[in-house]
Amino acid sequence: MDVRESISNQTDVALSLTKHVFTTEAKDSNLVFSPSSIHVVLSLIAAGSKGSTLDQLLSFLKSKSNDQLNTFASELVAVVFADGSPSGGPRLSVANGVWVDQSLSLKNSFKQVADKVYKAASNQVDFQTKAAEVSKEVNLWAEKETNGLIKEVLPPGSVDNSSRLILANALYFKGAWNDKFDSSKTKDYDFHLLNGGSVQVPFMTSKKKQLVRAFDGFKVLGLPYKQGEDKRRFTMYFFLPDAKDGLPALVEKMGSVSGFLDRHLPHEKVEVGDFRIPKFKISFGFEVSKVLKGLGVVLPFSGEGGGLLEMVDSPVGKNLYVSSIFQKSFIEVNEEGTEAAAATAAVIALRSLRLFEKIDFVADHPFVFLIREDMTGMVMFIGHVLNPLDG
Repeated sequence: MDVRESISNQTDVALSLTKHVFTTEAKDSNLVFSPSSIHVVLSLIAAGSKGSTLDQLLSFLKSKSNDQLNTFASELVAVVFADGSPSGGPRLSVANGVWVDQSLSLKNSFKQVADKVYKAASNQVDFQTKAAEVSKEVNLWAEKETNGLIKEVLPPGSVDNSSRLILANALYFKGAWNDKFDSSKTKDYDFHLLNGGSVQVPFMTSKKKQLVRAFDGFKVLGLPYKQGEDKRRFTMYFFLPDAKDGLPALVEKMGSVSGFLDRHLPHEKVEVGDFRIPKFKISFGFEVSKVLKGLGVVLPFSGEGGGLLEMVDSPVGKNLYVSSIFQKSFIEVNEEGTEAAAATAAVIALRSLRLFEKIDFVADHPFVFLIREDMTGMVMFIGHVLNPLDG
């Protein structure tokens, strides 16, 4: 399986996760999360798993083996997540960490994968008498790795004296728009809420041609970020339903149709008529493990089915299980560009028809957004805006 196919599978997983998070965790709130950060942490858990636990993780991640997951992860770390800022592209950083109780040592095979593939720093800690301090240490690590944006990935009480390992991933992205918006043209307009009310929010606008395409029931806008000297191209996409209350139906469609994203992206710049996008800032945290259980991934959290036997060199390995996975993410979109971060603990293009008439794109009601690396198709962040003033 090549990287593109792995990424296409991963995108399907990301969109079905989005659908589930939308309906269970973020029905009434703005949402942002990083599916790629969750993917890395689950791949690391899979590397330490066996039996039906491993099978369940591989099936959810649409992968055939640990080798395939590891190959994919090393490509991601080397290609997609490499920092682009030295050559004028987006600033990117990714970090992985493993904290293991001092009474245990990591199995050599697992440590090799953690070190070599995931570039994860291993730390020996004392969960049994200093759980609160360990929790604080992981939170400080996440804050440092996300440039101060993620303050507390592990909520109070999530680590106690029964904890034995923590696996964590942190991701940071800061990109400037290829065409920045003129802030003197930013003005307040109505944004229509799902409950029928509206709020006044600042909207950015531009007269330049835009990457926009209309589909049946929704429109898609692509806003490219300034590119560095490498081949990567990062773009933020906005999926805007035609109907003011069309977001739930659009999220349902995006999460149910395999290969949806690749078939619904704009590839040509067109003249726009009325063009407005709200500024917004979102911070969102949730318990990933709860969502995964709802999607049928239960064995890693039960300690049954072969369990996490490949992580530590000790008979207690058979009693290890994942107690919880948390993620916290942040995104800010303004005239200059986008800053986004997440910490998780625990392309064949269709040619578009040339449209000569102007397309309007007015994001004045709830919409979905995502940040994608277009060369590989990797989705790094995804979310929705219900009210740009919240957050």
